[in-house]
Amino acid sequence: MSPRAHRLLSALLAAAVIAAPVAAQTTYDSADPFIGTGGEGHTFPGAVAPFGMVQVSPDTDTGCEIRDCYGHAAGYRHGDPTIQGFSQTHFSGAGHSDLGDFLLMPVAGDAVPLEPSDPAKPRSGYRSRFSHDQEVARPGYYAVSLIDHGVRAELTAGPRVGVHRYAFPAGKAAHVVLDLRSSLYNYPGKILWSSVRLRADGTITGSRETRGWAPARKLFFAIRPNVPLQGHAFLDREENIPYRGFQGPGRGREDVAQLQGRALVARLDFGKLASPLEVKVAISSVDEDAAIANLESEAGDFDAIRARTRAAWEQALGAVEIDAPAPMKRMVATALYHALLAPSIFSDADGRYRGPDDQVHRAEGFTFHSTFSLWDTFRAEHPLLLLVQPESRNLDFVKSLLASQQASPFGLLPVWQFHGRETWTMIGYHAVPVIADAYLKGLRGFDADAALDAMVRSASYGPYGGLDDYMKLGFVPIDREPEAASKTVEYAYDDWTIARMAGAMGRADIAQRFERRAGNWRNSFDAQSGFLRARKADGSFRTPFDPTAINYGSDYTEGNAWQYSWFVPQDQAAMFALLGGDAAAVAKLDRMFEFDNSKLDYSHAEDIAGLIGQYIHGNEPSHHVAYLYAYAGQPWRTQERLKQIVESQYKPTPDGLSGNDDLGQMSAWLVFTALGFYPVAPGSNEYVIGRPFVDRATLALPNGNRLLIVAEGLSDANRYVGRVALNGKPLDRAYLRHGEIMAGGELRFTMQPGPERTWGTAPAARPYSMSTARPER
Repeated sequence: MSPRAHRLLSALLAAAVIAAPVAAQTTYDSADPFIGTGGEGHTFPGAVAPFGMVQVSPDTDTGCEIRDCYGHAAGYRHGDPTIQGFSQTHFSGAGHSDLGDFLLMPVAGDAVPLEPSDPAKPRSGYRSRFSHDQEVARPGYYAVSLIDHGVRAELTAGPRVGVHRYAFPAGKAAHVVLDLRSSLYNYPGKILWSSVRLRADGTITGSRETRGWAPARKLFFAIRPNVPLQGHAFLDREENIPYRGFQGPGRGREDVAQLQGRALVARLDFGKLASPLEVKVAISSVDEDAAIANLESEAGDFDAIRARTRAAWEQALGAVEIDAPAPMKRMVATALYHALLAPSIFSDADGRYRGPDDQVHRAEGFTFHSTFSLWDTFRAEHPLLLLVQPESRNLDFVKSLLASQQASPFGLLPVWQFHGRETWTMIGYHAVPVIADAYLKGLRGFDADAALDAMVRSASYGPYGGLDDYMKLGFVPIDREPEAASKTVEYAYDDWTIARMAGAMGRADIAQRFERRAGNWRNSFDAQSGFLRARKADGSFRTPFDPTAINYGSDYTEGNAWQYSWFVPQDQAAMFALLGGDAAAVAKLDRMFEFDNSKLDYSHAEDIAGLIGQYIHGNEPSHHVAYLYAYAGQPWRTQERLKQIVESQYKPTPDGLSGNDDLGQMSAWLVFTALGFYPVAPGSNEYVIGRPFVDRATLALPNGNRLLIVAEGLSDANRYVGRVALNGKPLDRAYLRHGEIMAGGELRFTMQPGPERTWGTAPAARPYSMSTARPER
């Protein structure tokens, strides 16, 4: 071909590319797992399948004595310059640290360090420097180049396995370090016992028992490389101890077949490789053989498992199709991704799992899930999953909660559970609203009577969190129980959801009893000051009183009177009446958002982040507050506050979450808010209408219907809702019913530059409150 012809062909091809239609990015394409890995988000960038049992991800620091544990709760922090290794288990966005089990790290060359080293001293151990320029993260896939070892590391995961792929430099020996000492929040004495052994077929198995956030947590592993081992060493690095292994005196040596101890590390040698090394890892809470069975339950190599997981993510994220400017689409798609990481699968391929009684159980006809951060996720995360996940998945969640209650030594539903173990972290009995909301929205397939009995038992167990006094006095007394003001109102809300479910089931005796208890919030509300306050057992309010004070273990849980005084989701109308009416409520809401914090110091409270006045978006007690203007007949003020929150609290960057994602709650808030509505009171079967932040979205609902959401004329200037139409008919109220969403069709917002002060303002147009409740349809 002549040069002129070549130039002509190139020009024609370039023109064709320019003219060709560009395929719209899917929700999968837009999701960015790096969002939240910096700042206070506490998310991880590694590979996980939807609700996967294994979350294989890089750990940039695991030693609390070296760096701040809170900031490294997910193992990875975007600002760190080195990677210690890749462990198999992680929380997404938790405010506490644990997991980081069974860390692997590839090392190239003849010398193989077995200590991670100081991050400030490159090449002093197996830790390696890395660059974000050589890092990739997609749902179900992660890759990075380890500069100090010359290794390209890739990670993927299936529902119960993680797969590592390491490309070593040509001509250099390939090794993998397995460090059983490494753990997140790894304080001295956390590792109670561990073991490792090499089986005849080359599979490496072992176990570990830890004493961390969850007590006496047992976990087993199976590791299978795709090439035979050329050699290995199992070593116990604990000092001043007698040998406890199976092979005679010594502290471990080359080719020892198995070893036990509290500080085990292994070196796995593979020689010089012509192709990348693949290492498949599975875990189990039951035993080593169960971990092997999990390993064998997912066939295929790295690429096959990655392809299946990508397909699973494309389907899961495809439940919400988004049309919005790229930054917003990226934030919302990532928020949906984060919302689909937990609760995590925890039963093995054969259905077995270790429960809260430390005994092995079998899930019959369902998949047992754990990692329930219920104080956070009852608010929006679980309501979102009812809209975007199949009924079977939500049924798994409910059955898992009930199975845990049946195995609980106290007969109680989970509070904050992971890996089958109860931590008793946070307050309330918030498995109750998760179950009630699911039942009231039509989820069936579980024993509703047994569920209601479990809910009542959890709400009646006197030794838990001051419940005995709560049942006798109608409030939790602060001189007998810490965080009493918060507990009183959270118990009252949970009680209301029990009443709602009992009423729907025809259990009138339970419904009446718990509806009375649902009004207990009044007993700690001080009408004179306008704040929720802690009472003593004699009925007096505790003094001195400072509504801005935040101290752990004081009157409130991770907050103060400003946030908790709005927590009456079951009866905002009654609370507004005690404040003096709608105008007084609106004025107080404005004071909350506009409060001058310049002289307040909350640096001692780790979870307090994302402040707008006394509104704290980085923690859950504030999450419903912006929507409360609609209860006072001023929905346009909700629209103003939502814009203020979204613009200041979310960014499409690693530091793009203002606070802990808390297993999806912070993200679920954004997904709902971007769509234009939010479940202020799960259990009411209503969603408060706010304003959309995406031009169009389509919800693929679990019943097969589709809801198209259109924001006509949406722009930065057109920030207010002028009209709302549902299937072409004007919607003059500030709420949607669950049944209307599930029926599908079209929800259309017409946006305008100024507030519409007539839409959604009438008392009959306001969202649910139990004291003003309308007959349900």
